[in-house]
Amino acid sequence: MDALTISVKGPIRLRSRVVARRGAAHIRVADREAGLTLIEMIVVLAIIALVAALIVPSVIGRPDQARVTVAQADMKSIGAALKIYRLDNGNYPTTEQGLAALATKPATAPVPATYPADAYLPQSPTDPWGHPYIYRTPGSNGAGFDLLSLGRDGKPGGDGVDADLHDAGH
Repeated sequence: MDALTISVKGPIRLRSRVVARRGAAHIRVADREAGLTLIEMIVVLAIIALVAALIVPSVIGRPDQARVTVAQADMKSIGAALKIYRLDNGNYPTTEQGLAALATKPATAPVPATYPADAYLPQSPTDPWGHPYIYRTPGSNGAGFDLLSLGRDGKPGGDGVDADLHDAGH
């Protein structure tokens, strides 16, 4: 096969643009080959929509699960504060004094003999859904305390994020 040689006098102008440069050579693509067509754009958008449809449902359920995790961590911290209160005073706050006894010194009997200036907690705790934690002493085992969160719905029982969370301090 012989090579085809074309000789032209003067410059030849083609509608094209530079898409890449390598050293002194330029790679040019004609305008009709540059960019995306409407069909290609629709395909890309359809793929993005499909990926979003698969991912969004799994992400939406996470905030409630995060609140459950926060409530469990809060109950451990509250339990630790209750145990320090007991070490300082020989007993847990009464059920009537409640968890408020960790944020402000109780005025009702038994008044704690030792109470830190900055309290045991900065404020009376509420669960991540805005409901107060339920505190009982003695606990269901006859000793220690019970600490509960009624979950998202604020009602006893329930399933999933509405389920009760329980921490029995011994």
